[in-house]
Amino acid sequence: MIHNFNAGPSILPQSVLKEASEAVINFNNSGLSILEIGHRTPLFESVMEEARSLVKELMQLDDDHEVLFLHGGATVQFMQVPMNLLNEKDTGSYADTGVWSTKAIKEARLFGNVDVVCSSKEKNYNFIPKDFAVSNESTYFHITTNNTIYGTQWQQIPKLSMPIIADMSSDILSRKLDFNSFALIFAGAQKNMGAAGATLVVVNKQILGKVKRAIPAIMDYRNHIQANSMLNTPPVFAVYVSMLTLRWLKENGGVEAMEKLNTKKAALLYDAIDKSKIFKGTVAREDRSKMNVCFVMDDPEKEKAFLDFAKQNNIYGIKGHRSVGGFRASLYNALPFQSVQYLVEKMDEFEKAV
Repeated sequence: MIHNFNAGPSILPQSVLKEASEAVINFNNSGLSILEIGHRTPLFESVMEEARSLVKELMQLDDDHEVLFLHGGATVQFMQVPMNLLNEKDTGSYADTGVWSTKAIKEARLFGNVDVVCSSKEKNYNFIPKDFAVSNESTYFHITTNNTIYGTQWQQIPKLSMPIIADMSSDILSRKLDFNSFALIFAGAQKNMGAAGATLVVVNKQILGKVKRAIPAIMDYRNHIQANSMLNTPPVFAVYVSMLTLRWLKENGGVEAMEKLNTKKAALLYDAIDKSKIFKGTVAREDRSKMNVCFVMDDPEKEKAFLDFAKQNNIYGIKGHRSVGGFRASLYNALPFQSVQYLVEKMDEFEKAV
């Protein structure tokens, strides 16, 4: 058995892989592959509609919030958000908690003013800032709810008077939140809700149409809403895999069940790290991510040896990002609890042998 801890693209449920692979040959007994059906045919329109409906159901969204499946990943959203929401002389407030928020800040500066209200850069992003104030004059406040590279996570979402924009790429649908409290949520699908190629956007319609600039048609959220995510050819296969993953999530108890499982997985691994004499965590305990567990060893040579040992034991994807080093075990929704148990057992076995 392969134990897949990759940070993204990441593990998918086995049932999703099986059904998706069958659809590549024969989708819904149509005699056509999912890769070759027309996106404006009833065959695919039903897929898009079900995917969007499942997101609404799982997030318990109100009628003001629209669900879109778009191209471009979170990277495009870094500029599409301020393009749609931020006038040239207005200010967007940002929390700088890692590489992805830094990229978002850079893009936003092309469209308006940016106020970086807090940052954890001085400690290599190993904590979530707590003591900060956001001006009431800000158009919005942008956060990255989970930091894939550094292993931090906002455990409490700030309650503010202005709209909150959330990049949830690496913890979307992994825990219960009041999703209606966000003005806009975006997430690449490839970590918790599908294959690479599709991007989820959940947007409150009430915040749109207020900027003075001309917005290119393909970048205007209102056009995508009007076209039901079919303004241009959507990422058909990626949306289909997302739909299957959302089905799987619903069938397995929804977001509440995922949160319980993810809490259990993270607790087991963090406990093993805290008890270890050779492994140690890199993140402030109160800010530890339940999705991406980052840890290191004091001896770089032992780190290499453990990576080799892990690979020999069918443990994949645990090498840490180059900016942090060490190891990163990603515990996304589809990762079985048994894989975390196995990793902990192998960490203990390695520690006893060195």
